[in-house]
Amino acid sequence: MAIATISPTTGKTLRTFDVLSSEELERKLQRAAETFRSYRETSFADRARWMRRAAEILEVEAPRFGRMMTEEMGKPLEAAKAESIKSATACRYYVTRAEKLLRDTPIDVDGDTAFVRYQPLGPVLAIMPWNFPFWQVVRFAAPALMAGNVGLLKHASNVPQCAIALEEIFRTAGFPEGAFQSLFIETSEVNRVIEDPRVKAVTLTGSEGAGRAVGAAAGRAIKKVVLELGGSDPFIVMPSADLDKAVHTAVSARLINNGQSCIAAKRFIVAEPIAQEFERRFVERMKTMVVGDPMDPKTDVGPLATPGILEGLHAQVQESVKAGTRLLLGGKPQGGPGNFYPPTVLADPPPKAPAFHDELFGPVATLLRARDLEHAIELANATPFGLGASVWTQDANEQRRLIDGIEAGMVFVNALVASDARLPFGGVKHSGHGRELADLGIREFVNAKTVRITSASGAPPPSKHAGE
Repeated sequence: MAIATISPTTGKTLRTFDVLSSEELERKLQRAAETFRSYRETSFADRARWMRRAAEILEVEAPRFGRMMTEEMGKPLEAAKAESIKSATACRYYVTRAEKLLRDTPIDVDGDTAFVRYQPLGPVLAIMPWNFPFWQVVRFAAPALMAGNVGLLKHASNVPQCAIALEEIFRTAGFPEGAFQSLFIETSEVNRVIEDPRVKAVTLTGSEGAGRAVGAAAGRAIKKVVLELGGSDPFIVMPSADLDKAVHTAVSARLINNGQSCIAAKRFIVAEPIAQEFERRFVERMKTMVVGDPMDPKTDVGPLATPGILEGLHAQVQESVKAGTRLLLGGKPQGGPGNFYPPTVLADPPPKAPAFHDELFGPVATLLRARDLEHAIELANATPFGLGASVWTQDANEQRRLIDGIEAGMVFVNALVASDARLPFGGVKHSGHGRELADLGIREFVNAKTVRITSASGAPPPSKHAGE
């Protein structure tokens, strides 16, 4: 079997790559284990020097990496270049913060010396998606490598050139051979890698189904796992909001990355008094978005990544309309070569419709009307997902109620939900568990080791829960 780059713009196969044989996979796993034994002893200064160089490569080579991303998964070229540059920000964040974030944490315990020491676990397997083929990987790799772990990347099979480039970036930056390796393996081989005793933890960004499978495999192996899964993120607009800014941001929030983002706003919940006007402006702006070749700077929306994603999205739209959802714009594939689906707007779906509660991964927006603030929160939570939420109101009391009431890992007020190296990223419910980025992200894959040192003059008092 071969792994291939298939252009989502033309449907043509551009390059193919062989999967690893069992022997080649074994060599990579052994190399990761051997590298970790020495790499964990490297200084923060050395790791920072190499990571800083990785950031420089990501910035200087952004035009080349951008074209690579666009060629493989179809995002507009300028957005792809920006992704490479953004990836450099995660590298630099941990260059300056890792040592402080992993410093021993002192604890006051009756005069004894006590602290928590953070130590790396070992090789960490990262199973990463195609939609942000550089950013998703770097936001795992930067904290993991700075903490002293080594990385094994099982990237999505439709972005093999990105997987190769990422391994080359870290090697060129100076990281030891084996500190970061890409694994070209079939999905059926993933469980073998998870179960391998040399692999100490797993992180996945992907679908709910993939999360269930990987989470179960990691559970059987009793290994730490972080799951960042899908989202059906609400975008709530109350009457006090700046409507022009909300509409402009709403369209951007829905169409970012051709609509293929877990934190893209998908369900637009608008208060009844302004719902009709929001709907009018939103549809009119969606009509102006240009669909076409993602290499063309005039393009706003490129192709979906694969034919399967297009087919699945269209089936959800058709099923929603059949269930009684209003179709205001778009609603069917463009035809011709490539996986193009136009900006589409659905409104007032009944609870049984996919548009009401499921994740629609593409340029399809769902409009819902809320009677009042509490109804808006009820609609926002009427989904199995809980990743991000964007809420628009100038009322401080409404802001507080929305922040507390929405079941999500992230709430952004009067702003588009976006990942940032300085902010913890992750969700609740079926959107997964664990956090990436910021301080919480670097502490996911370390052993938080409790240390207590009692002076020779006396033993510590017995614990109320002695032996625990």
